[in-house]
Amino acid sequence: MDYKKEEKEGKLKHKFTKDRGKWESFEVKKMADMLTDIKNFKPVFWQNPNKLSANKALARIDFSFDDILDAQKRLQRFAPLIKKLFPETEDGIIESPLVEIPRMKQEIEKLYGGKVNGRLFLKCDNYLKVAGSIKARGGIYEVLKHAETLLLENGLITLEDDYSKISEERFKKFFSNYKVAVGSTGNLGLSIGIMAAALGFKVDVHMSHDAKEWKKKILRDRGVNVIEYREDYSKAVEEGRKKAAAEKNTYFVDDENSRDLFLGYSVAALRLKEQLAELGIEVNKQNPLYVYLPCGVGGAPGGISFGLKTIFKDDVYCYFVEPTHSPCMLLGLITQKFSAIHVRDFGLDNITEADGLAVGSPSRLVAEIANILIDGIYTIEDEELFKLLALLQDSENIKVEPSAAASLKGPLLVNSSTNAIHISWATGGIFIPEEIYREMYKRGKSYLKDTALY
Repeated sequence: MDYKKEEKEGKLKHKFTKDRGKWESFEVKKMADMLTDIKNFKPVFWQNPNKLSANKALARIDFSFDDILDAQKRLQRFAPLIKKLFPETEDGIIESPLVEIPRMKQEIEKLYGGKVNGRLFLKCDNYLKVAGSIKARGGIYEVLKHAETLLLENGLITLEDDYSKISEERFKKFFSNYKVAVGSTGNLGLSIGIMAAALGFKVDVHMSHDAKEWKKKILRDRGVNVIEYREDYSKAVEEGRKKAAAEKNTYFVDDENSRDLFLGYSVAALRLKEQLAELGIEVNKQNPLYVYLPCGVGGAPGGISFGLKTIFKDDVYCYFVEPTHSPCMLLGLITQKFSAIHVRDFGLDNITEADGLAVGSPSRLVAEIANILIDGIYTIEDEELFKLLALLQDSENIKVEPSAAASLKGPLLVNSSTNAIHISWATGGIFIPEEIYREMYKRGKSYLKDTALY
């Protein structure tokens, strides 16, 4: 075996020790130790040994900056329609605020006994209009693109039209001849269902056993057909895909393989760049950006990371975060099997309160990109999610769901400079019924009391 060649190519399976004059399998042992911890549900922090420089990685990825710009232009074309259908968006642009959370930074340092170097911000996708989560970016974008394609193919609009007219009854009647379907643990189903139903499509949302009842109710109240499964996310997607393929005029939003979802998420990077500029923050080598993104199947964090690396290159560091019971992307990348794994293969149960992250197998599309693009992944226990949820409420009066709180621990785990800008991505939460949220908050407070710090 050519060990030097393997190390040069970035496989990192062996390492030459000059003092002992031989090659040793240090990296293999390290991976084996990490797999043991993962199998025992222990939280881990993994630095990606396969990451390439931004330019090299982007040259290998079958997406471009022009694709991001095209997606942004499409969303701008639809803004007049969104404004009409959802007046709460004000300008028809579905975007969330970026806020600094200094008090939460102090609470994180107190809870974990560490130091967060630099400034800490929250990207508040928990407050995104229309669907209330990060999925409003990719899910709504894909529905809009599909709608636009149908209208253009049937000569009902031109790209120069005022898209607000699509709210007229004649267009709803047209869309009623078509169906949109998706498999989901909850939030993607909400974004697809709410927007597709508003346009007039028939909608099927195939939901896994861990999807929350209140999310199903929101969909049913909007006339969406919710199909429930006793199995996990992978089964809901599989069955949804089969059913859609057998039906006429049915479009399946494939969370595991969708390029359109991916690009819808990527537009967030363009908007984040503007928000940072408005705050007077310039991202460069001296002022690096660290972003922490909760990960389920991978579409949202993958698309956003692609956009960020496209814009900020090697001055941005992107980390995914997964529950200890559902680390599907981490396992896919560590083993290099990408989507050809399920967490059950490693003795894990895929049971977590972070319903949006309860995914057994990652997206192959995203895994292959993340393999060379992202900086690392960390895992987190459910108990920590509730602690962080409660602390964020107490310190900053911000409401998130457990899966969104996962991103808040990341800044403590990386070795960053004092000039670093940290952004924890809050992926959902505003739609949680108040009584359910209060129970989550109380649960977090009880866990905090057990730490003897609170």
